[in-house]
Amino acid sequence: MNIFSEAARLEAQNRPFALAQIVDSRGSTPRHSAQMLIRDDGSIVGTIGGGMVERRVIDEALDALREKASRMFHGRMARTGADAVGSDCGGAMSVYISVHGLRPRLVLIGAGHVNRAVAHSAALLGFELAVADIYPESLNPEHFPPFTQLVHAESFGAAVDKLAVQPDNYVLIATNNQDREALDKLVVQPTAWLGLLASRRKVQVFLRQLRENGVAEEHIARLHAPVGYNIGAETPNEIAISVLAEILQVKNHAPGGLMMASDSPTQPLRVAIRGAGDIATGVALRLWHAGFKVVMLEVEKPTVIRRTVAFAQAVFDGEMTVEGVSARRVASVQEAMRVAESGIVPVLVDPLCESLRELKPDCVVDAILAKENLGTHCGLAPSVIALGPGFCAGTDCHAVIETNRGHWLGQVIYQGRAQENTGVPGNIMGHTAKRVIRAPGAGVMRARVKLGDLVNEGDVIATVGDIEILAPLSGMVRGLLNDGLVVDIGFKIGDIDPRGDNADYTSVSDKARAIGGGVLEALMTLTNQRIKQQNRRPVEA
Repeated sequence: MNIFSEAARLEAQNRPFALAQIVDSRGSTPRHSAQMLIRDDGSIVGTIGGGMVERRVIDEALDALREKASRMFHGRMARTGADAVGSDCGGAMSVYISVHGLRPRLVLIGAGHVNRAVAHSAALLGFELAVADIYPESLNPEHFPPFTQLVHAESFGAAVDKLAVQPDNYVLIATNNQDREALDKLVVQPTAWLGLLASRRKVQVFLRQLRENGVAEEHIARLHAPVGYNIGAETPNEIAISVLAEILQVKNHAPGGLMMASDSPTQPLRVAIRGAGDIATGVALRLWHAGFKVVMLEVEKPTVIRRTVAFAQAVFDGEMTVEGVSARRVASVQEAMRVAESGIVPVLVDPLCESLRELKPDCVVDAILAKENLGTHCGLAPSVIALGPGFCAGTDCHAVIETNRGHWLGQVIYQGRAQENTGVPGNIMGHTAKRVIRAPGAGVMRARVKLGDLVNEGDVIATVGDIEILAPLSGMVRGLLNDGLVVDIGFKIGDIDPRGDNADYTSVSDKARAIGGGVLEALMTLTNQRIKQQNRRPVEA
């Protein structure tokens, strides 16, 4: 059997294989020039000389296939020492092992005009193609590139089952009016990328329905919708380019954006936020949606009560999703930067901000809300923004954001201080301090209810040590500390929302959004000022 004809056959089938090529040979070796093909089951075509060295090359090739990465193998015809292969010939050889037949698989749900255009363009980009539809006439092979897998089923749900979608597959849903059936099946299973071709309105409806049906936020966060880049695409071919650009960005782990903008960015790219509580998370969401790369710095055991809307929960659970945006606990600055580039918010345990020297953020936001300055100063970054009382803009930071509810909530202050803390929680249906639950003594807190539970006044919602904590009023449990945390007397451990069923514990508060808007305004203002100053500097001859 000819090596190259077999390679062509396997390539057409998208079946993984490796090619082993002797690139250097010294002394006594089985062969000085040869090639060998290794299939993913370990079978071979050709030989590089047989014996122990060939066995080692096969094993190395199988490892390379599993890792999906080519490699160089060095072997000495000896029984001991470095690179020994267990023979006595005395020579040495180097073999380059290249991996092939690993084209990414693109699964298209629906065989309409857009997906036909996507298929033809994707074939040129080296994708293996699979297309499914419920109408046999739509699956005419003449509409698709050669070797496209065409799947017909009575329903799109059955089509998804027939396709056997794998975690490394890229999937695009584009049907006429039956997207939900495929989406319900696919959103809960891992894929490299899942996109939905739909209007913004349709996407909003689907997302609401998914949440109402109990689909976890971590699953919803996988969905890319509306899909594609905003290039004004209207025709199927234009839409295909828009969609494939997004798929390639994800596949290639690229940041996206215009190439011309990379040499002279007009806005900061990286923002470090001290704290990852509910207010800090609202700030992070505003910045993330505006295109900034956000890194959050937290303590080892965050005392956050509104855990469903706080990225700080990632410190305990490893990952956390809020309003479709995911955060992940990371162990190092290098990991934080990699995770941020992938579109996920990294959360790094670093209460002393020791990572800032390596992170080199364009902006630092102090969102601890400690009501005093715990080490923040203007030297931390080109732009330093602080939330609430305890800071003086123009002295220890460049801008302060007002955090007190009322007319000035979210105001940006460039000189001076925010209002003093009132100590009175926001008014909800006439309730202020009463709705906030505090520890009656010191000890370990244990919850008796879950976030989102409806409780009546007097119900036991938690214990601190042996002391039972009773609900001060009826409503929804909107905030509650993590189990097992040690608290002192008077420490805030929970929050009851008197609106009950009408309360929302899964989205950030209006206060957090307003403060986040203030931070975004301050950041853009400070950045533009800095750019103007740089442009006014005289150029040295």
